[in-house]
Amino acid sequence: MAKVTPAIQKADNCEVAAIASRDLGKAREAADKLGIAKAYGSYEELFADPDIDAIYNPLPNHLHVPMTLAATRAGKHVLCEKPIAITAREAEELRQVPEGRLVMEAFMIRFHPQWQRAREIIRSGELGDVRAITATFSYFNNDAGNVRNQADIGGGGILDIGCYPVTTGRFLFESEPQRVVSLVEHDPVFGTDRLASAIMDFDQGRRLTFTCSTQLVPHQRVLVQGTRGKLEILIPYNAPADERTAITIDTGAPIDGSLARREILPACDQYTEQARAFAAAVLGETPLPYGVEDAIASMKVLDAIFRSEKSERWEAV
Repeated sequence: MAKVTPAIQKADNCEVAAIASRDLGKAREAADKLGIAKAYGSYEELFADPDIDAIYNPLPNHLHVPMTLAATRAGKHVLCEKPIAITAREAEELRQVPEGRLVMEAFMIRFHPQWQRAREIIRSGELGDVRAITATFSYFNNDAGNVRNQADIGGGGILDIGCYPVTTGRFLFESEPQRVVSLVEHDPVFGTDRLASAIMDFDQGRRLTFTCSTQLVPHQRVLVQGTRGKLEILIPYNAPADERTAITIDTGAPIDGSLARREILPACDQYTEQARAFAAAVLGETPLPYGVEDAIASMKVLDAIFRSEKSERWEAV
């Protein structure tokens, strides 16, 4: 929320009018710091405010579905943090969202120019037939009090950051994986998954392989390989808002890579672009980029990863 709220405030079609917490003092402190006019001591008060059109839901994972449903039933649209739920079955409850209310899962990377350019290059055929994507995403966090390390409320690396490689494959292949196989290690104290690797089979000879961890040195990379070339997104997931980003494209260079080129993308706050796109849909100016069904599809992949951990075999999505 520390990054997202100021980013929403920068969007020209958004106004952050209120903030809520279960602790009114914390809500007011945050509101004063961010220049937000209203502060509420409960989420229900926020939902009841007739001046609020849409809600951003950054709560811990186990509260994503119930609070999103409560907000939509109060007449609000919802931009909900990823993962949208803890399981696909829970995500399917969002099909009960009242007609006319919009719900979008907050995968901000889809709105960054580097991801849009990468997909454009893949679509162009410059890389040939794209067959393999490799993704890595890790950070180090062993704080027992952090929600990411609390298994009973949806903590762990797969739900927190493994969902990004899942989105990577779905976004760049523009299709759904058919089956997955995984290997997962759990923290002996927290019970959360702290190191996970998986292979996602997208059929037609296409696969994505990823590793994510909550207890490794911070690192992230995405490598896309085709029959005629490869593409790498250097800072795929946490692209800095105030710095330019780069992707490299190599279409048959010698081993030393001398024929590779680098494309520089302008500085972009992907959270602002996400907010702008969501607001445009709320205002009826553009269609919603993706909605509840897309989020359910993503959760089905995550479910299959967890099932494969237990079965030790390929699991259908």
